[in-house]
Amino acid sequence: MRASAFVYPWDVVGDPDAARRIADLGVEQVTLASAYHSTRALTPRHPRHRIVAARHSAVYYPADPARWEGRRPRPYAQEWVEGDDPYGEAAASLADAGLEVHSWVILAHNTRLGAEHPGLTVRNAYGDRYPWAPCIARGEVRAYAASLAAEAAVRPGARGVELESCGWYGLGHLSAHDKTGGVRLGGAGQYLMSLCFCPDCEAGYAAHGAEPERLRRAVTGALEPLWAGERTDAAGGRAEEWEEVGKLLGPELAGAAAGWRDQVASAFRNEVVGAVRKAAEAQRIEGFRVLLHADPAPHRCGANVGVDPAGVLALADGVVLPCTGDGAEREAVLTPFGPHRTPSTVLAANFTVVEGMGGRPAALAEDAAHARELGADELRLYHAGLASDADLAAVRAALAGLG
Repeated sequence: MRASAFVYPWDVVGDPDAARRIADLGVEQVTLASAYHSTRALTPRHPRHRIVAARHSAVYYPADPARWEGRRPRPYAQEWVEGDDPYGEAAASLADAGLEVHSWVILAHNTRLGAEHPGLTVRNAYGDRYPWAPCIARGEVRAYAASLAAEAAVRPGARGVELESCGWYGLGHLSAHDKTGGVRLGGAGQYLMSLCFCPDCEAGYAAHGAEPERLRRAVTGALEPLWAGERTDAAGGRAEEWEEVGKLLGPELAGAAAGWRDQVASAFRNEVVGAVRKAAEAQRIEGFRVLLHADPAPHRCGANVGVDPAGVLALADGVVLPCTGDGAEREAVLTPFGPHRTPSTVLAANFTVVEGMGGRPAALAEDAAHARELGADELRLYHAGLASDADLAAVRAALAGLG
């Protein structure tokens, strides 16, 4: 199975041994961040630092002034990695080590954008804004995302791109000193707290047959027993989550909300992927691959956005799917895509290989073999820069055993 490791530019820039160390894992490819959200990252082997604080969402290459002249929102420059083009420097070093480089682009997740343009963000049924979640129903957000994707994806030397959060973002978000776990929200509760009630979304619900205020009251009414401790979300898989939403809102309102959100998400992905393909064609890059980080349940939102398997495989070259969970979870994620794949479709199983972040690097060979039985033909390993030496040794052994 072809394998790719996720990498940040700061893992490589300033570390002359990084590229060779990654290549020696046995991977053929790296997925290198070119546009990424804010984070605080450990760098356990870097000769100059141990922590990188990426204070806000940023691009790791010099943005084209002509593309962004007079536009709002626009990408933010970074200040925490040396050089004018840390993506380009890292990509060149990785390519010199024999690795194929694909770019890694984050789209509908940008807290600085939301803080500076609050009117462009998701607004929940209570009126609270989510600054980390630009609302993809807004024309300004769609235009920004398409331009960002085209520029950040088709970097010099890149052979493809993986688009993360290419759809709806919602409540789920790792925030500093997070205090949102006091009430346990399952999949249904997360969905209800992620429904957007900005003016564009309210108009969209109405066009799909749901009077916005009626839907808002249904959402807050369904959530009230959770706040009071009178009900917990029913446990279950993706199908059970959506059944619970239908029970809580009623099939009419649930269907109208889903109809609008599915329509928006599909249009958003079409615009973004179309912009990337146009950019690759303009640079005459043959075989440029476009993959989406995805989940087969359309109501899911976040980094792995909910998609219709048939629709997304008709648009993109493949998907990257979260497979770190148990065998049943892995099966639930992978098998819905099988009937819709073509001989060239990529189904990449994404495994966290950092034990301290919940990964199982020691079980990678077994887990990867199971994913292959379920139809996966590639691996993604999260994350070569964050993992300990022991984690990387386990990855190296597993990949050697897989052949």
